[in-house]
Amino acid sequence: MATRATTSRRVKGETRHDGFLTHAGFRWLKIATALCLVVIASYLMIDITPRHNGGSWYGYTLGTIGVLLILWLTALGMRKRAMTTGRWSLKAWTSAHVYLGLSLIVIGTMHTGFQLGWNVHTLAWALMVLVIVSGMFGVAMYAGIPAALSDNRDEMTQGQMLDALRAIDRQLHDAAQPLPHEQAEAVQWSLDQDPFSGGLWRRLTGNYPNCATARAQAALRQWTGSRPDTGDDPLERVDALLERKQAMLARLRKHLRLRALLEIWLYVHVPATFALLAALTAHIVSVFFYW
Repeated sequence: MATRATTSRRVKGETRHDGFLTHAGFRWLKIATALCLVVIASYLMIDITPRHNGGSWYGYTLGTIGVLLILWLTALGMRKRAMTTGRWSLKAWTSAHVYLGLSLIVIGTMHTGFQLGWNVHTLAWALMVLVIVSGMFGVAMYAGIPAALSDNRDEMTQGQMLDALRAIDRQLHDAAQPLPHEQAEAVQWSLDQDPFSGGLWRRLTGNYPNCATARAQAALRQWTGSRPDTGDDPLERVDALLERKQAMLARLRKHLRLRALLEIWLYVHVPATFALLAALTAHIVSVFFYW
């Protein structure tokens, strides 16, 4: 048992130490930082007349580097389909994607020479920033949410939690049969309602103010509060089942909220990436057409 515990701690420690952000001793952070420093230093040292702009030789150089980086980093979506190890493992590729993606803020902005306006060129730059910011949000979510998901599930899958909820509903249905009509009707509120309805906002916030199970429990406790506690009271058993259902609903709603937070950024990041590619194409075509 001691050996197994030690091994478990060691594995967990290695996992935390060599996640995609810290992969290979922050190799890609160092590479991206060095790239940014070279770009900033060259921008300050090279004299472009009359001033830095995307149409100068230096601007074209940075623009080419930026476009090649964007195309390479976009390939991560396809790369995710192949789980391999080694120098170009998924972890290494993701680490490069994050840090080199951040470096594009410096490369892209220096490429513009800070000459921004209402045109397709600035649109491409703005979409690049949007993709990067949404990616940063995704990184923040992946840094903490998977562990929170695991803790919340307590070794249960989503399917198992739903099965447990359905089992409680069956027990509630049977336990409510001996109750008077008014009390049984309160239980039926809980059985009839979809406890996860309300759309994306409810799922993201985890706030369900019209929960029928909570209303049923509050209504039944008006009766149980004025009655002696007997071990075989059907009303007490129903109240206990509603308590269990509330706990399972809280766990499932938290699970769905964490899953939504883990995925919502992709609904911005992926479409913005395709929009960026389209804007880049228009940007490049227009530059060479007028050039």
